[in-house]
Amino acid sequence: MNRDCYELPCREAAEKLRQEIEAADAVVVGAGAGLSTSAGFIYTGDRFEKYFSDFIEKYHFEDMYSGGFYPFPTPEENWAYWSRYIYINRYMDPPRPVYEALLELVKDKECFVITTNVDHCFQKAGFDKKRLFYTQGDYGLWQCSKPCHEKTYDNEDTVRMMVLAQGFTIEEDGTLTVPEGVTLKMTVPTELVPRCPVCGEPMRMNLRADDTFVEDEGWHAASRRYLDFLRSCRAGRVLFLEAGVGWNTPGIIKYSFWQMAGEWKNAAYACLNYGQAYAPDDIKDRSICINGDIGEIFSLIRN
Repeated sequence: MNRDCYELPCREAAEKLRQEIEAADAVVVGAGAGLSTSAGFIYTGDRFEKYFSDFIEKYHFEDMYSGGFYPFPTPEENWAYWSRYIYINRYMDPPRPVYEALLELVKDKECFVITTNVDHCFQKAGFDKKRLFYTQGDYGLWQCSKPCHEKTYDNEDTVRMMVLAQGFTIEEDGTLTVPEGVTLKMTVPTELVPRCPVCGEPMRMNLRADDTFVEDEGWHAASRRYLDFLRSCRAGRVLFLEAGVGWNTPGIIKYSFWQMAGEWKNAAYACLNYGQAYAPDDIKDRSICINGDIGEIFSLIRN
């Protein structure tokens, strides 16, 4: 492993990456949870307490993510929790414009994004939806829990009704607030609990957790577009830009980027991560690794 990585603050590394982006014919962005964390989608602390204080008091949850696995006693309570979870992480904008900053850096390049994130931040920031591949699902989609068929369903309208039924107000900017004097309900009306329109079984999130994950027509179309993009740009100068990818599913982005950066004649690799930025020795001479907050790195590159 290459541990001679550039550390922030380091204008030399930022300038080197800026030059590599400028020189590239194409940029392949691989994004993980660290990118959304930098944008402010935090699953603990003040943000968690702001929207889930009643669930924290009742069940002693320590973070939003672990609460999503709790076996709630009723579907109505389960979807009360999950509708809040979905709304703030899918239908509200991140607190910081990190995704917009990334778009500004690559907007003049042929670019494709592959991501394990499920919060849809790329499309909300203005990235071309035909150049996005969400490999692990989408907070905005439901599927049959069985599943009896390979189709997903948009959940925005129902999720909005669920959060409103709990006592929240949706402001003009899309944020959730609790009116003064209102005590939130921890259940949703039974008629809002989603069931499969084909077999009647409960619906579940379209998130890859096991072999019941539905890869629908849209998923397969995005996969084909990604592979076609890679084939089309292989002969040119390509930058594989990895941002915030951890070790939960390294085979999807990290390992494949390392392999292509090593095999493609004119490829370069960049790894931006908070404390985990490095590259293998065999691609060290064509890698740029920057440890630090990704939003700060983008600011450094732009300046």
